[in-house]
Amino acid sequence: MLLAGKKGVVLSVTNDNSIGWWCADHANKQGATVIVGAQNERTMEKVSGLIAGRERMDGVICDFLMEDQISALVDGIAKKHGKIDFFVHSAAFANREDLSGRFIDTSREGWNIALDISAYSLVRLSKALEPILNDGGSVMTMSYLGSSRVVGSYNIMGVAKAALEASVRYLAVDLGVRGIRVNAISPGPIRTVAAKGVPGLMDMIGYVAGKAPLKRAATQEDVAGTAVYLMSDLSSGVTGEVIYVDSGYNIVGM
Repeated sequence: MLLAGKKGVVLSVTNDNSIGWWCADHANKQGATVIVGAQNERTMEKVSGLIAGRERMDGVICDFLMEDQISALVDGIAKKHGKIDFFVHSAAFANREDLSGRFIDTSREGWNIALDISAYSLVRLSKALEPILNDGGSVMTMSYLGSSRVVGSYNIMGVAKAALEASVRYLAVDLGVRGIRVNAISPGPIRTVAAKGVPGLMDMIGYVAGKAPLKRAATQEDVAGTAVYLMSDLSSGVTGEVIYVDSGYNIVGM
């Protein structure tokens, strides 16, 4: 198994459609011990159900906006599991009203919320987890094509994803001295709880399926496979990259 003996944390999971859950599930099936994070008590009920009966899986609660919960997360992992080998950051949020209409109408509050949760949280959590990350470890996050192209009904999230991708490159330099790799995976549109906030999601998925070279939309399983590769030693020379997992849609022009 690719990840036998490795340990890692995946933040965060909402239900069985979450990209984070598929990453955690596939990592566990490849032999890893996985700490699965939920944002609050309500989503923790879902996580508890998903990991029930699974070996080498543990559930934790961590709200990215609560400093005390970040500290508790790290302390809890260190005491129970020691050091970890990978960290999957799979979380994004923007106010619904800031995803539609004109981007120019984005509120200051909406801007701050989107950038904080969707981009800064990767930086904050990477710093918090740095002391318990093994040398040669792997950090990854989830981006989207809206970071570099204008996508309808994406607006502030496109800016947040652009900031996220830039953060990946800077983190890759900071952590590279210890052999820790930092990368982003950029899936195509996938039906998840978070993505449902994007107006016209199903139309987007259908359009991509028709235009992508593989003539289908990417799936959670496609993303999870790439995540396992990045967690494993097979990707030991890959860092600071944005890896598209969108059935090739990003290469298509007219």
